[in-house]
Amino acid sequence: MKLTTKLRPLAVATTLAISAAVVPMAHADSFTGNIGVYSKYILRGITNSPENDNAALQGGLDYSFNNGIYLGYWGSSLGYADKGKSNGVENDLYAGYAGSAGKFHYSAGFIHYVYVNIANADATEAHGTVGYGPFTLGAKTLTDDVTWGNKGDTYWTLDYSTPLPKGFTLGATLGYYTYKNSGKYIASSSESSAFRHFNLSLSHPIGNTGADMGATVVFGGKDRNGVDQRNAVFFDVSYNFDIK
Repeated sequence: MKLTTKLRPLAVATTLAISAAVVPMAHADSFTGNIGVYSKYILRGITNSPENDNAALQGGLDYSFNNGIYLGYWGSSLGYADKGKSNGVENDLYAGYAGSAGKFHYSAGFIHYVYVNIANADATEAHGTVGYGPFTLGAKTLTDDVTWGNKGDTYWTLDYSTPLPKGFTLGATLGYYTYKNSGKYIASSSESSAFRHFNLSLSHPIGNTGADMGATVVFGGKDRNGVDQRNAVFFDVSYNFDIK
């Protein structure tokens, strides 16, 4: 989560490449991995100061048990670090429970963020989702004061995904934030809540390689200080695989 020059705050997701962890419960244990290259790493609509303004390497591992419990890891290269240090790395560790009932699906768990070469940024978020069919409503709440947010900050999302003809997949994410006014590292916030971003993405398989290519348009909202975020576009190539 990149620190801006004004308040060193906020990243996925799109970050959370944790989407694999918040799907309806599977019928058998599964162990999967993913790796991708993204032209930019824009997290939670902060387009004015991306996590990485250059290409970012991202990837992770997910294990889902047949009882609905899941755990995993996701990481990304970053385009910034503390003064005098090489560029940082974001590491996300997560676990929780996911299940379904008919077309309804739900999940609850925790995500712990660990940053390399970036001080006072490690934190935990509690998260939960509930969805019906292709729609998913989610919330992630910070449990710590850090340089990119205050304890109690909540990131709300509404996601939609649907297949299109010719193998294309359309995805959309609406992001909204509610803020705690002050914390240990952020003395005050001018906004108590604000529309953060709207992402619209299109992806397609790359032949029979098992890889996918995609493009995402980010329509920027406002950060916690009411600063308008620019619109932006980023591209990606990703590969998901099963681990036996």
